[in-house]
Amino acid sequence: MAVDLSPIVELTDERFSQLCAANRDLRLERTAAGELVVVPPTGGQSSRRNARITSQLLVWADKDRTGVVFDSNGGFKLPNGAIRAPDASWVRLAAWQKLTDEEKEKFLPLCPDFVIELRSLTDSISDVQNKMEEYLDNGAQLGWLIDPQERVVYIYRQQAQTETLDNPQTLAGDPVLAGFVLDLQEIW
Repeated sequence: MAVDLSPIVELTDERFSQLCAANRDLRLERTAAGELVVVPPTGGQSSRRNARITSQLLVWADKDRTGVVFDSNGGFKLPNGAIRAPDASWVRLAAWQKLTDEEKEKFLPLCPDFVIELRSLTDSISDVQNKMEEYLDNGAQLGWLIDPQERVVYIYRQQAQTETLDNPQTLAGDPVLAGFVLDLQEIW
């Protein structure tokens, strides 16, 4: 749920950063409209699933060496002004290397090339689907919305209809993540 603070304060990049620093125990995001989104902590099952997803992506990326992996704590300032933190993400090495050391220490001023959102029990499916569309609109090449409650995966690609897979056992990241295959057996 987004909270509109505009009647009280404009949530600029600097103020948002200060708010996050002052509330380190909260996971916060900002919409393109400047609204504050408080993302509640997930339960143990979602956290375990997310760790498995991120670890598989990281193991592949360490071997592949064409990009950098981020966990759910990594904030990205998207071109539309939103600051989002996907559950797992990957950025091409060339884009990462273009950033200054200072930019790498703040919310990264780019959209990941690949994002994963893992729906938890507290997530509205429409909210997470809208977030996936936002990633695509801001430059993501590939996105996976994994819904363990329904055992469904929604695949988002640039200039393509969203694909829905019922109870897949694996997901292939080709061509964006050449050779990456996510094993969903531990996720379901």
